[in-house]
Amino acid sequence: MNKFLYTAIILFLPLIPLKSQTNEYERFVQLSGIITDRTHRPVQGVAVISKKLHRAAISENTGIYSITSTPGDTVYFRAIGFKRYHTVIPENYQAKHCMADIMLETDTIMISEVKILPWKTYSEFIAEMTKEKPVDPKIVYMNENLASIYVAITNDIGVGITPEAGFKYATEQNFVAMTNRNMMPYNNLFNPMAWVKFIDGVKHGLLRNKTYNKPEPAKVVKKKNRSGRK
Repeated sequence: MNKFLYTAIILFLPLIPLKSQTNEYERFVQLSGIITDRTHRPVQGVAVISKKLHRAAISENTGIYSITSTPGDTVYFRAIGFKRYHTVIPENYQAKHCMADIMLETDTIMISEVKILPWKTYSEFIAEMTKEKPVDPKIVYMNENLASIYVAITNDIGVGITPEAGFKYATEQNFVAMTNRNMMPYNNLFNPMAWVKFIDGVKHGLLRNKTYNKPEPAKVVKKKNRSGRK
């Protein structure tokens, strides 16, 4: 009887690991779903990691993911800018497929504005700003040209002219330039109105020598003193 029992144990002992391996293979679960954020927008590039099987997958552009797992396994979800999340498959889960939609929370910290300057300290910044810098020759030439133009304008229209008169003169010059655009230069010798104005000016002393109209200087009379000397 004992020999028969030992023989039966030896015959059935190799079958025990095979049965356990078959059950372990059949208990694989395909975990899949969609990963979104709080605004229900799909999140791509999320790393889906199986702790028990040491496998990983990446979510697609549409947020869909799929990974092989087993009952009792812990699956982690990792993405930049989002908080970490994990889910656990129950030990008694019997189905071969498991649907799990994941919603991740943002993990972004808002900081105040940061200004990056090429100086280490504030004193270096002050020293750099107060240091004399060479003037560009083009700027020097530009200032000289502006000064010469200002002198030419003041010599033409008179020094000490009022702003109103200067504005009137500039407006007249602009009007003349706009009128004579794409035309030959205007000659007042053929302008009858100019001749009328010239003749009227001659009648009123336009060509008269103004030196004759100057008043004669007053004569100075010297008084004699009491001694009779001049």
